[in-house]
Amino acid sequence: MERLGTLRRNMMRVTGAVAMSAVLALGAGACGGGDDDKSGGDGITIGFMGDLTGENSGLVIPPYQGAQLAVEQYNATNPKTKVTLKKYDSQGKPEQATTLAQGAIKNDKITAMIGPAFSGESQSVAPILEEAKIPSVTPSATNITLAEKGWKFWHRAVADDAVQGNGAGGFIADQIKAKKVFTAHDNQDYGKGLAESIANVVKPKGAQVEADGVDEKATDYSSTVNKIKQFNPEIVYFGGYYSVAGKLFKQLREAGYTGKMMSGDGSLAAGLVESTGQKNAQGALLSCGCVIDAAGKVSPKSKKFADEYKAKFGSDVAIYSSEGYDAATALLEAIKAGKTSSGDINDFLKTVSFEGVGKQIKFDDKGELASQDIYVYEVKDNTIPLLGKSNEAKPTS
Repeated sequence: MERLGTLRRNMMRVTGAVAMSAVLALGAGACGGGDDDKSGGDGITIGFMGDLTGENSGLVIPPYQGAQLAVEQYNATNPKTKVTLKKYDSQGKPEQATTLAQGAIKNDKITAMIGPAFSGESQSVAPILEEAKIPSVTPSATNITLAEKGWKFWHRAVADDAVQGNGAGGFIADQIKAKKVFTAHDNQDYGKGLAESIANVVKPKGAQVEADGVDEKATDYSSTVNKIKQFNPEIVYFGGYYSVAGKLFKQLREAGYTGKMMSGDGSLAAGLVESTGQKNAQGALLSCGCVIDAAGKVSPKSKKFADEYKAKFGSDVAIYSSEGYDAATALLEAIKAGKTSSGDINDFLKTVSFEGVGKQIKFDDKGELASQDIYVYEVKDNTIPLLGKSNEAKPTS
C-alpha cells in the first residue's frame, strides 16, 4: 500500500458503532505512543505502529487489539521477562511513521516492532529498523517489493499481493467464471498492483479486461462508472481502500450497474458497508490473506481466539485481528525461549514455527510467510461472513 500501506475474521459486525468504540478505546495516548501494558519490573518494550486514528484506522485497530490480547495473556502467566506494548499512531503517513520509529528506537528503547501496518510506511520505516537491528513483524503490509529489499530484520504474518492476486483472480475466473472483468484502482502502489495482478491471472483464462484509475481524493467517479457501464462486465474488482471503494461501489449501483463488485483486503472493514450504503453493498465480495473466523470454519483455535477477543473488546474479530495476535505471538515465543535481545529475537524468528490462530506461522529467508491461502468474504446485511478459501468459495448472490 502506498500512502496507507498494502494491506489488508468470521461474521464480522459491520457497524460504525464498533469502529468508533474501538477508536475511543485507544484513548488519547494513541496519537503519540502510550503504554498499553505497564508491566513493571524486569521487562522489554515492543512497539506497535500503524494508523490508529486516521481515515483507514478500521484496518489497524483490530490487529492492534489482537497484539494487545496476546501480550496481556503472556504477562498474565507471570513470566520472567514481562512485555510492555507501546503504540505509535502513524495515521498511515510514511513521514510521520519515520519520526515515530526514530523516537521508538532512541527514546523508548524498543526491542522489537509489530508493524508498520501499511506498506507505504513500511518502505520508510524498515530501513531505520534494519540499521538499528530491530526485528519487526507486520500483520498487514502486503506489497510485493517489501520482501525484495534484502532486509534481515523484517517479517510479515500475511501473504503478499501476488498471492492475493492469484487467489482472487482464480476465484473470479474459476468460481464466478467471468468472461468480462473491469479492474479499477486508486492509482497507489497497493491498489494498482493488486488490480494488475488480478488482470494478469484472468486474461490467460480467457477473460476480457478493461481498467481505469480513480483519484482517491475525488468524490465524483462518473467517468469510471460510465466506462464500466459501457463495457458491461460481470464483475468489477477495485484495488485500494474502503474509503474509495465505498464511493465507487455506491455510484455504480446508483447508476444502474447490476454485476458483481469485489475488492481486496484494504476494503475488508466496517467502512465499506457504511460508505457504500447497506442496500448497495449487499453481495459485495472481498479477498484477503487474513482469517476472520468467529464461526470456527477454519479451526477450533481460531474460534477460541474469536471468543477471547470478543470477551476482551466487546466486538467480533475483524480484519487482521488474528494476524496481529500471531505477529505478537511470534515475538513472544522468542521471549519465552529466553531470547530478550533484539538480535537473539531476530535469530529465533528464522526458526519459529507454530500453528497460529489464523494460519501456520513460519517465515522464509526473506521474512515471507510460508502460508499461501487466500480467503473470500461476502457482504450480507451488516456483516461480512467468510465464504471460504478462494479456490473453494461460492458466492451466494
